[in-house]
Amino acid sequence: MNRVTSLISIAGLAVGIGCFMLLATYLLNELRYDTFHVNADRIVRIVYNYKSADDSEAKSVGVTPTAAAPVFKQQFQDVAEAVRVYDYSSGGVGVKYQDKLFNEKRFLLADEPFFRMFSFKFLQGDPATALNDPSAVVITASTAKKYFGSENPLGKVLKVKGNNNMMVTGVIEDVPEYSHIKFDLLGSYAIASRSKNLVWDSANDYSYLLLKPGVSVASVQNKVNSFLNNLFKDAARQGYHVWYTLEPLKRVHLYSTASDNLTPQGNIKALYILGVVAIIMLLLACVNFLNLVTAKAIERGHEIGVRKVMGAGRMQLFTQFMIEAAMITTVSIIVGFLMAQSSFGWFSNFSGQQLSFNTWNTSWLVIASVVLLVIVTFLAGTYPSLYLSSFNPVVTLKGKMSGSKSSSFLRKSLVIFQFVVSVFFMICTVIAGSQLHYIQNLNVGINRDQVMVLNSWQSLDEMRSFNSEVSQLPGVLNVTASYDSPLNVGGGYSINKADGKSSNYTLSVTALPVERNFIKTLGIQLIQGHDFTLADEQQLAVKDENQRVYGFIINEKAAAALGWKPEEAVGKRISLNGRNGEIRAVAHNFNFASIRQEITPIVIFTDSYFGKILIKTSGQNITKTIEAIKQKWADFKPSAPFEYHFLDQEFDEMYKSEQRTGSILTAFTLVTIFISCLGLFGLAVFSTKQRVKEVGVRKVLGASVFSIVRLVSGDFLKLVIISVIIASPIAWYAMHRWLQDFAYKISIQIWVFIAAGTTALLVAFVTVSVQSLKAALANPVKSLRSGD
Repeated sequence: MNRVTSLISIAGLAVGIGCFMLLATYLLNELRYDTFHVNADRIVRIVYNYKSADDSEAKSVGVTPTAAAPVFKQQFQDVAEAVRVYDYSSGGVGVKYQDKLFNEKRFLLADEPFFRMFSFKFLQGDPATALNDPSAVVITASTAKKYFGSENPLGKVLKVKGNNNMMVTGVIEDVPEYSHIKFDLLGSYAIASRSKNLVWDSANDYSYLLLKPGVSVASVQNKVNSFLNNLFKDAARQGYHVWYTLEPLKRVHLYSTASDNLTPQGNIKALYILGVVAIIMLLLACVNFLNLVTAKAIERGHEIGVRKVMGAGRMQLFTQFMIEAAMITTVSIIVGFLMAQSSFGWFSNFSGQQLSFNTWNTSWLVIASVVLLVIVTFLAGTYPSLYLSSFNPVVTLKGKMSGSKSSSFLRKSLVIFQFVVSVFFMICTVIAGSQLHYIQNLNVGINRDQVMVLNSWQSLDEMRSFNSEVSQLPGVLNVTASYDSPLNVGGGYSINKADGKSSNYTLSVTALPVERNFIKTLGIQLIQGHDFTLADEQQLAVKDENQRVYGFIINEKAAAALGWKPEEAVGKRISLNGRNGEIRAVAHNFNFASIRQEITPIVIFTDSYFGKILIKTSGQNITKTIEAIKQKWADFKPSAPFEYHFLDQEFDEMYKSEQRTGSILTAFTLVTIFISCLGLFGLAVFSTKQRVKEVGVRKVLGASVFSIVRLVSGDFLKLVIISVIIASPIAWYAMHRWLQDFAYKISIQIWVFIAAGTTALLVAFVTVSVQSLKAALANPVKSLRSGD
């Protein structure tokens, strides 16, 4: 092949191989989650499931009550160790050493056997005894450097939450990105007051069991089922069902359907899709190479004819062409790997994973490179080698070589395949972008504009003190607090008593403890009733909990689930996990979780302990307002750093995966269009070479440049039109399925397919017109001579 064709072939293959390696590295990283633990095959996570007779469907959560792990260890001889993990930071916890103060967001507590169960590599300290002391804490290498620099961390004391002294008993390597248990500091579970209470409600722990060697998960699951059936038989008689499932550790990240997880879940379906995309990228590159080689074959006709006349056999020629293909593939792999290496930083930002070739084991990377060389050479080189080595020497020496109908059909089919993929990606990109735009502009029933969020645990008394100071600042409109973020409420509760319901009535709901100004601050609209008052808050001061009368605000969904119209619900008495009170109001439905999920019943009630402070600002002179709040915070909470974010930023963060999907789709759409255009260019070169004489005759007979361009381009545009027709229903089906993951979604419009088809036609026309104009502007005399 000539130099230009070789460069184009290498460019196409390199881009395809580079994209393939990026996706393959991401897939490998997802598939290796939690596999580094020595006992990974014997570790299971406990998942808590529950459903009442009045619930429409069961709920599964990754958190369990405090009793689950230790009781299972005690009851079942097949269990070697049991460990509970508790998120101690829950948005951030102040940790101080001398004059250094940081807000730690990855601080966990765990039972003493944690480091015997999980294989986190110790750099200092003894994993067998690291958590023996209730005040012990194990930190990562980067955390040790942050607090202590070059000093020896062992024995140093960190002040946590202002009044807890915790001594460093171990330093481990930074937790791998491919662990679903991620932390910077890990203390003893015994320091938490919850460790002393073994209860079967109030699920907040992540629980793990280490099974003894040779024990199957299924056998332990059967024993767990039998034990729980007996334990909760009374609740089952009343229609409330509770059961626990054991998830193998290696399946937690990709296969678990439970909510409330330590880290964001992966998606095995998404991995299947990306795997297909990776293969398609590689195929596109091979198709492009194949088209270019066969398109340029006519220029090698004389060479092949001479070699055959001189005695070269078909196998010898086939071997020569396969070696050429292997050489081009080798260069392309090197260039592709360099492209992937330079793109890992960009791709890591989009994927949310820290990716590099270090993700691969060195030997596996070498094996993958060799396998890739063999596969790409076979895919891209076999047909061109067979095609070139089959030329008739007499015909080729006369310069009258032309492609067979079968080879012409194959080339056209491959171009159609390339553009089917390109149009498919274009349609998917537009639809994904439209859905993301819809999400970002959807009215979720909460006014999240200019709401500052501080992650800090506060009592009601502390909150009152802070409120009285901050609410007086210029630029501050309202101050309130809640237990969870109002955009991501995780509290699972039950309404177990309600006016007019039977004694065994139970309805599972989400519930959110708040400060009394919560509804006003976030602009949640009430349909019936009135907002919380100071009297509701004062009820919390009643020492006898049985004498307290709580005020509740429920949403429309909760009222409907209870069988009441909004005006009927106000004033009704209910009991929420033992809290007795009256419904003060019914609010419009608002999204308190991801809009991938439909709105479910929620109960809002005043309480005395909060994890989030919410400050509604005017948005004017925001820098000065933040600085003033910071000064008040330093006086109010000197043991905690001042860290904040805005609620709309948190909302955008919730849909980062969709943003990444859109960005990745856009990038790979451009890549597929680029590779497809190279393939189309190759076919255009071949076609115009074959029609040189025809074009010359038409020009002699008076044909215009435009008519010749239309003649040459028409055949290619037909191929693109066929591609649009094939790709459109496939893309519609794929995106229709993808949109089913959202409770609130756009409808797919016909203009998307028209726009994608038009864009593909324009891109194809521009690509082909280069060769069409070249043929149309050529001297007809030379054209007729070259066609002899």
